[in-house]
Amino acid sequence: MPKRLNPLHVYRYLPQTNCGKCGEKSCMAFASRLIEREVPLELCSPLFEEKKYASKLKELQKILRPAVKEVVFGVPPNQIKIGGKDVVYRHEWTWRFQTPLMIDVHDEMSDEELNDRVKFVNDFAYIRIGKELKLDGIAVRCVSGIAEKFAKTVAKVMKLTQKPFILCSYDPEILEEALIVSKDRKPLIYAANKKNWKDVASLSVKYECPLVVSAPGNLEMLKSLSTSIKEHYNQDEIVLDPGTYTNSSIIDTISVFTALRYAAIDAGDLALGYPLLGVPAVVWLDKEKPPEEKAFTEAVLACSLMARYADLLILHSTDVWSILPSIVWRDCVYTDPRVPPSVKPGLYELGKPNENSPLLVTGNFALTYYLVKDDVEKAKTDAWLLVIDTEGTSVQSAVAGKKFTSDKIVELIEEYNLAEKVKHKSVILPGYAARLSGELEDMLKDWRVFVGPRDSAGIKKFLEKIWIPEIFGENKGEE
Repeated sequence: MPKRLNPLHVYRYLPQTNCGKCGEKSCMAFASRLIEREVPLELCSPLFEEKKYASKLKELQKILRPAVKEVVFGVPPNQIKIGGKDVVYRHEWTWRFQTPLMIDVHDEMSDEELNDRVKFVNDFAYIRIGKELKLDGIAVRCVSGIAEKFAKTVAKVMKLTQKPFILCSYDPEILEEALIVSKDRKPLIYAANKKNWKDVASLSVKYECPLVVSAPGNLEMLKSLSTSIKEHYNQDEIVLDPGTYTNSSIIDTISVFTALRYAAIDAGDLALGYPLLGVPAVVWLDKEKPPEEKAFTEAVLACSLMARYADLLILHSTDVWSILPSIVWRDCVYTDPRVPPSVKPGLYELGKPNENSPLLVTGNFALTYYLVKDDVEKAKTDAWLLVIDTEGTSVQSAVAGKKFTSDKIVELIEEYNLAEKVKHKSVILPGYAARLSGELEDMLKDWRVFVGPRDSAGIKKFLEKIWIPEIFGENKGEE
């Protein structure tokens, strides 16, 4: 498909009845949201229910298919979607579906070790800019070579977690034994290669699960396998594993991932237009390096592969310091470059503020909001926080660009009737908005305007200097 479709191009394949079953007022509005990837095509029920639209549906599915196919495994509400990308560079549009990070386990682990690793995945959470960042699932490897033992390990993992998982073996018989146990959870099958591809492809069709195609270091073979599986088994739920190499070969790994993504998007090669799997966990095969060095190398490789188009990663380390760079980098890379991270403007209660609590003002850039919120909470102060719509920009930028203005502050003060909520009628501006203090005093008349610190970390000392709980009214500091 072209990088950006025209809504009219999509509209011609829709029913054009404006029935509203999709939730939109018109088919044209639905077409506009379709090309922005904001809604699924399945919302247009007439396309799927009425035979007269069969040819339109087929054509529409074809033109809406992203350059990198969207692949789904797991079951709701813990379903994982990977791929679905249309552009090489995220600033061109945006990258969809964050790269899942899966931790590996294997069937030779003791019950205690297995439980601990799965529990770690379940419990891991890191709060960043108001978002809870988590690990996404488990990769279950068959090390024993015994089908029954592998299936029992898979069954244990299923009891321990509701997160999606990957079945890892090259033996079709071992995979089938595990699929019999886990088919209802729709795992991802790893992997079909040049020796077993017919049997593994048959399993993926039989159990309706997506599969990984693996041909490390051989892109021609990788393309041939994906083409054959698509043609002979009508299986289009494919993930590509081009191989992950470490040490001096890291640059080769990154180059291969980059070449595959360029081939899919810029060259339009459908045989390579599938999500890419990276396995940074391979660094742990090196028995000579100390664990700390392997964990560090794994983190570097994971971040590098994410930046160069890996859609799914399998990790081994459960050291928090090793996982944090990957999980934070993922959050950064997968923000929408068209929309600055922001919070809803309005009045927020920090703690349990009352009529004597301080009233602070800030912008709605998400990082600014959460820094101020955290610093107020660390100061153990109950406060009102008035968040101005700065279109997701920082206070300093918003003041310079006239997005943080006295007018907006006055409007929100009136909208939330703050003259009744805070009897002291005092407002604290961020330090970078000091230039607004005089104008704001003129507009608010009987209100007092204080200029707070530029860095929210100074809020505690600032409040200790000027704020007298319960009887605030006598200014101890400078206005």
